[in-house]
Amino acid sequence: MTATEHETSQRSSYGDTLRTLSEASVHQHFDAFLDIAWDDPAYAVDPTDRRWVLPAADVLGGHPWYRGLPLERQVEIGLYRQANITKVGLQFEQILISGLMNYAFSLRNGSPEFRYSTHEATEECHHTQMFQEFVNRSGQDVAGGTWIFRAVAPFLPLFAKWVPFAFFYGVLAGEEPIDHVQKAVLRAGDEMHPLLRRIMQIHVAEEARHIGFAHTYLEHRAPRLGRVQRAALSLVVPLLMRWLCDQILRPGRRARRDMGIPRSVVRDVWWSRAESRKFLRDLFADVRMLAERTGMMNPVSRLLWRLMRIDGRSSRFRSQPASAAS
Repeated sequence: MTATEHETSQRSSYGDTLRTLSEASVHQHFDAFLDIAWDDPAYAVDPTDRRWVLPAADVLGGHPWYRGLPLERQVEIGLYRQANITKVGLQFEQILISGLMNYAFSLRNGSPEFRYSTHEATEECHHTQMFQEFVNRSGQDVAGGTWIFRAVAPFLPLFAKWVPFAFFYGVLAGEEPIDHVQKAVLRAGDEMHPLLRRIMQIHVAEEARHIGFAHTYLEHRAPRLGRVQRAALSLVVPLLMRWLCDQILRPGRRARRDMGIPRSVVRDVWWSRAESRKFLRDLFADVRMLAERTGMMNPVSRLLWRLMRIDGRSSRFRSQPASAAS
């Protein structure tokens, strides 16, 4: 096969994948207000319900400090934390939607990326409605992300037009940690509130497509990068992964104060404790695999992954369980 024939074959395969994802979005999607029985008494949010206790799969929920608190206090902190994480997820989805629209604005007619991008934006809009409804019903006045995250949020979608390759790595920096945590919680099978379980199930189901598109897009575009661009992006990726991971999973100062978490516990949980460090590394096994496939791994970038404490063994396949990958 000649180089031209190989490139044509890759383009065809890429287009077929995007069409498959787009068709799946048509036939297998969720509506925030049709597919969740918000007014079902079983879904009512009772702030004293013991099912708000954080599971061990949550890095705070598994910490001895939290486990040593009275049940009532565990419930109170658990509901607040779930609401705050949901609010951060909502804010990230809003950035993603804006970025997708910036990216799609200049796509050519007939582009399969245009159709899929708008499908994904539609699904993310339903996610923001679903997340905000949960926050409203929780009764928790949470701020979500840190003040820095909220301050730079209006500017982040611009990178989707200027540097789409970096933007879609940023998409994974936000989506992979949330997806990893939700899958871990659902797989653990611990008792949890049915409303939160339903929200997680819907989110995980649709995020599989969104993450799949980002992986496919980056693998397709990577061969077109120039040497200097590839080298620069290889240094940006690990920094972006760690920064966005912290913005999404590590509660800001206000949230830490509202939950009454001591500073020593904050340092221990994010990310000094051995269990927490392993959790942090596990979050990015899939992204490390993608970085190797897209030429983002070299001696200097590997050092940055290590300095960011997100290095480790890469997944052999996407969504490989962390216990096998790490």
